[in-house]
Amino acid sequence: MTTLLEKAKAMDLDIKSLRIVVGMDHPETIKRFQETTGGNFWIFYGQTETSGLVSLSPYSEKPGSAGISGFISEIEVMDDDGKILEVGKTGEIVVRGPMVFKGYWNRQEDNAYTFRGGWHHTGDLGCLDQEGYLWYKGRKSEKELIKPGGENVYPAEVEKAILEHPLVEETAVIGVRDKQWGEAIKAICVAKQGTRLTEDELIDFVAARIARYKKPKYVVFVPSLPKTANGLIDREKVKEEHGRQES
Repeated sequence: MTTLLEKAKAMDLDIKSLRIVVGMDHPETIKRFQETTGGNFWIFYGQTETSGLVSLSPYSEKPGSAGISGFISEIEVMDDDGKILEVGKTGEIVVRGPMVFKGYWNRQEDNAYTFRGGWHHTGDLGCLDQEGYLWYKGRKSEKELIKPGGENVYPAEVEKAILEHPLVEETAVIGVRDKQWGEAIKAICVAKQGTRLTEDELIDFVAARIARYKKPKYVVFVPSLPKTANGLIDREKVKEEHGRQES
């Protein structure tokens, strides 16, 4: 919506005829839209796999939320073991209902994983509040993708291998621009207190456990990783702080 507002201003267009806009956006952008048009913004959450809409509500009802479930959709939040979490706890958003797709064409392994426990696992993180409103927290690392040299690498797989090292406390793996491969794997790590581990040692450790093209090209050690209010690693802040690299 930011692009729409900027184009309207640059071209001196009157967009006050827009009475209702549906989507997800930053609160400041929504505020600009409402001030510019006087229209209403409805917040919603959905995916292609769910035929679009899963949750919906006027933004003014619960600013910052992603709406409340529709009459044909059921939403829960689960941990990695498939346990439904209590109100306020962050986990993976799972959905079921007649609007959920039947599955991926000729991808039985992916379908078994996506529909485990009878729920469509969205790959998104979020939580539900006492009133049933959904709060979107971002994408799970296992659903992100890094493509060094055209190969597909999931950060979660690399992170798992790194965390097997006894001297690593926690890590976040991201993709960065790279002149040689187009995109390269970068691991930002916190070493356990009082220990010493070199970049090359960790890279060799990972290369011995997963395919060599999945090993990090870059490793950075930091005192700590940024966290969200729920105590999870704030991947967006990690990208902001460490995502600029090209060599």
